[in-house]
Amino acid sequence: MPENSFIEEGKEVKARVRVVALRSSTTMSSITRNLPWFIRDLGVSIVGQECYTSLVENLDIGDVKCIKYAVSKGLGIGIVIGGSIMKVPQILLIINARSARGLSLSASILETLSYAITLTYSFRNSFPFTTYGESLFLTLQNALITLLITLYSPPKTLPLPLLTLLLLPLLTLTLALLPHPTLSTLQLLTLPLSLTSKLPQIRQNARARSTGQLSTFAVLSQIAGCAARMFTTAAEVGDWVVMAGFAVGLVLNLGVGVQMWVYWGRGQGQGREREGEGEKGHGEGEGDAAESWKMNQQQQQQRVATPPPRTSSAGGTRKWARKVD
Repeated sequence: MPENSFIEEGKEVKARVRVVALRSSTTMSSITRNLPWFIRDLGVSIVGQECYTSLVENLDIGDVKCIKYAVSKGLGIGIVIGGSIMKVPQILLIINARSARGLSLSASILETLSYAITLTYSFRNSFPFTTYGESLFLTLQNALITLLITLYSPPKTLPLPLLTLLLLPLLTLTLALLPHPTLSTLQLLTLPLSLTSKLPQIRQNARARSTGQLSTFAVLSQIAGCAARMFTTAAEVGDWVVMAGFAVGLVLNLGVGVQMWVYWGRGQGQGREREGEGEKGHGEGEGDAAESWKMNQQQQQQRVATPPPRTSSAGGTRKWARKVD
């Protein structure tokens, strides 16, 4: 008997919870169904009419398909917003330091080309803007970084900024006019292009044992962005070529991130040591100059105080003169 009573009480509690949940859901649904028109239109434009009705108006948290789609849309919007400022700290670092030390020119050019191809391929295939929007901003920011690298390079590469400014519009026009099969082939080539764009940077970091002016924010943002893009591409587009490109980018950016962690602070330490060595050498040079000046002064004083010795030719002339007299 006691066990049966406990079971009946448990059923009653569950029934009451269901009634309360149903009432609260009905109350919330009455609110969400009467949201202002601009909020409703914004939600429909992001997740579509079907998922908006299911998730917002009906509060159906069991609709896995719509939940997955909504999460993908949210991540996509966040990536686009983050991509619009991802390389800004890197640009500011280069401008403030007036140096592009630690940045590879070839890596920047190849990365810009890869972003431009992905941008054109996604736009021509009418993919949702939230799945590739950051490529637009990253292409522009990378082009500016490439220009800054050439601007702050040694004098032998001074013509490169003008060449870069001329090639960028030409590249944009070429990609826009390419036929779709050729563009698909180029998108497939972004896999080795992404590989070759990061390898020069990784090799340069390993040789210098420093990451130079690389921005930590940019590297971490690229790692998070590639991981999130793999999810959004699989959820909304389903293009394995694009998804493979983000997978390769994730692995390579992780490699750069590991180097940044290993070489953290080494670039500044080396710069300080070099400055210290320069100051030390400058001080030693001043000391040597002072000592040589003192020795010259002492030699001049000795020459003034001591009369010049008589030569043997002068003495012999005097002796010959006495004999003649």
